[in-house]
Parts: sequence; C-alpha cells; structure tokens
Amino acid sequence: MPSNGTRLNLDAFVPYRLSVLSNRVSSAIAREYSDRFGLTIAEWRIMAVLGQTAGLSSREVAERTAMDKVQVSRGVASLVESRRVLKQVDSKDGRVARLTLTPRGRAIYLEQVFLAALSREERVLFDRLMAKLDAQAHKLTDASEP
Repeated sequence: MPSNGTRLNLDAFVPYRLSVLSNRVSSAIAREYSDRFGLTIAEWRIMAVLGQTAGLSSREVAERTAMDKVQVSRGVASLVESRRVLKQVDSKDGRVARLTLTPRGRAIYLEQVFLAALSREERVLFDRLMAKLDAQAHKLTDASEP
C-alpha cells in the first residue's frame, strides 16, 4: 500500500502494465516461433537482438536481452546448429565470436508482423518512448547498486 494510505491501482500502475504487456508479447511471439519454427524463448530473443544489431558477441546478446550467459550460450549453440545464426571469430580479437542471422534466420524474423499494428508515426514515437523508459530504468538500477 502506498505511504499516503491510498490503495495502489494496478491497472494504472505503469511498471505493472509494462510487465504484463511484456509477458503477453513475449508469450504470443514465443508461441508463434515455437509452433511455426520450433524455437525456444531464448532462441527467439537472441534472433530478435541479432535482427536489430548484427555482429554482437554472446556477452553483448546477454546484456541486451537480460538473459544469463548459460541461456544465451545454449540458445546460440542451437541456432548455429539449425543454421539460423552464423558464429564467426572476431578478426581483431580471436577470443570473441561475432553472431549474425543467416538468410534462413532472417526469413523467420517476426518483428515486422508484431509492429504492423502501429503506423509509421506511432512506431517512431514508440521507439522514442521505449528508449526514454529504458534510460530511466538504467538510472534507477545504477542508483541502487553499491
């Protein structure tokens, strides 16, 4: 209960609404990827990140998806095995492998299907708002760390 004695209205509480929306979107996309392509949640999240930014390392994928390194490692291994992701040694640092979607992986990238519900202007606004909320979440996380 909030300190001023009023009850918290979850339907109007933005963090709660974002969490519910995230879970719904994640479940819907996971179901679609699983039913149509046999992908796990970790695998489609990895593909989503690589669809946005090719050439990331597994560590960078883990940071961007907020998944642990083991999940990412297993997901990447499966995606490489299914020829949806290409893993290449970094030319400047042989200890790092760079990941990119293959043509087979790019063919099942579903972001555009999901975003079809928004107009071009709404997509631009949505991207700006998401970036602002993400930056604020990072500030809150950084402020709470010792």
